[in-house]
Amino acid sequence: MATVGNMDWPSRPGLPTDSAKRELIRILDHAAQTGLNAIVFQVRPAGDALYVSRIEPWSEYLTGRQGRAPDTAWDPLAFVVREAHARGLELHAWFNPYRAKDPTAKGPIATNHLSRQYPAYAKPYGRYLWFDPGEPDVRKRTVRVVLDVLNRYDVDGIHLDDYFYPYPEQRRRVDIPFPDATTFALYRRTGGALDRDDWRRDNVNRLVDTLRAEITKAKPWVKFGISPFGIWKPGEPKTVTGLDAFTKIFADARTWLARGWVDYLVPQLYWGVEQDGQRFGELLRWWQAQNDSSRHIWPGLADYKIGDARAKWRSGEILRQIDTTRTVPGVAGAVHFQMTALLEDRDSLATVLARGPYASRALVPAMPWKGAAVPRTPAIAIVESRQGDMLTIARRPTDDVRWWVIQARIGTDWYVHVVDGALSEMPVSRLESPRGDRPDIVTLLPVGRTGVGGVPVAIRVR
Repeated sequence: MATVGNMDWPSRPGLPTDSAKRELIRILDHAAQTGLNAIVFQVRPAGDALYVSRIEPWSEYLTGRQGRAPDTAWDPLAFVVREAHARGLELHAWFNPYRAKDPTAKGPIATNHLSRQYPAYAKPYGRYLWFDPGEPDVRKRTVRVVLDVLNRYDVDGIHLDDYFYPYPEQRRRVDIPFPDATTFALYRRTGGALDRDDWRRDNVNRLVDTLRAEITKAKPWVKFGISPFGIWKPGEPKTVTGLDAFTKIFADARTWLARGWVDYLVPQLYWGVEQDGQRFGELLRWWQAQNDSSRHIWPGLADYKIGDARAKWRSGEILRQIDTTRTVPGVAGAVHFQMTALLEDRDSLATVLARGPYASRALVPAMPWKGAAVPRTPAIAIVESRQGDMLTIARRPTDDVRWWVIQARIGTDWYVHVVDGALSEMPVSRLESPRGDRPDIVTLLPVGRTGVGGVPVAIRVR
């Protein structure tokens, strides 16, 4: 769910709070109905905040002017975390570490924006303003911002996108150099030995490794993921052509994956199954072959190309990519970009996903390397009340459970419900079939924050 340029939410800057909340609810309801299991919500598009922050200014994309508070006091991130969990959806907070101003931003930069506090840290580049990755204080600010969110919100993941050093701007078909000569010269004067390209990659690597370490220290169960450009280098694999992310934006995603610095990687495989030079399946298999630390690889899918006049994609392309993903051993999921394509049900994409590959609820795959503790299985019961029969769960305050997976047998069919682990009861009526048929058996499986499941328990319903 992208917020930069108001791509997915909110629909326009300065939208009244009540309308902004309704839009979020509509998005989350649609995500759950489509069969998704997580939302990646962009909270820092350009050194700003779509949440209550004492460090960075309110985003222009939310309030209409950077630094201006919403018309009604509220916290969008707290709201979306709570509402996502109520629908059985994980919520990952998505940060852009280096973009200081996007061309879609029209208003002035707020006085508490890092580029106003320390102008030397921000470099004009093409139509953008970009934080210099070579400035140690830029890295410190990003880490500070991420940890602030991590410690104050019950997010399930921290996510970075593909913008590290900026994608090359060109003048007369020649790349414009990124203006970091002064920063690099200081690095060399103070004893640095790397050449400029390796230094740039090392700057990005330091950020990734530092975030990994700090997230693990603060909340070891929180997932850390990155969605890099889908090609590491042209020729890797041999048939691949295209942008060289290793030398152009200095993103060594293969190293992050191989060393286990990320818990999941979302290579943006925004090409077709049969596209010459960037075949989806070949790239996906290549990424999985680099996965020395056995982390999760979930390819990014370009839903946004459906309805695009140049791409000419239909929903069948996304379905073929999901089918391809399910043939690659060790790959257990995919990530859709962007939410608006699903919300608009372009070429019936959301409809066919809900009826086809996403017809049954699926949990986000487990990450036992982040903690393999098995959650306690509580006793369950059916209790009569004025509100009707209730399924009660003997949850203890010390139970560290993210989800209850409740399966209800109705006739010969089983229906799966993923319920917030903070709940201790729910109406049995929520477990009825779409036709109103009552279940005869209900099972409950506790699932911990890292996705590790406990022992299921079953009860017969009168």
